[in-house]
Amino acid sequence: MATVSIAAYVYGMVQGVGFRFATQHQATGLGLTGYAKNLEDGSVEVVACGEQEKVDQLLAWLKQGGPKHARVDRVLSEPIAPGNYSDFKIKY
Repeated sequence: MATVSIAAYVYGMVQGVGFRFATQHQATGLGLTGYAKNLEDGSVEVVACGEQEKVDQLLAWLKQGGPKHARVDRVLSEPIAPGNYSDFKIKY
C-alpha cells in the first residue's frame, strides 16, 4: 500500500488539554509517523505519514474531537511531501 503524508491544522480548545499527547498515542497505535505541535495562534499542527487508510483514521479521529477534554471547531488538512520520520513525536 502507498504511503501518504498530510498536514492537518486543528482549531478550537486544543492546547493545554493533552491534545498532542493523545494524538501521539492514537497515531502510534495506527503505526503512523510524524508529529503534533502547538502553534502560536492556539491551533495544533499534526503531520502524519503512513498508509492511506491509517492516515484517514487519524484524520477522522481529529475531526471527531480528539481527546475528551478538547473541543475541536474545525480541521483543515492538505497532502504534503513525505517526510523522513522514524516515529510520531510531540514537538515543542
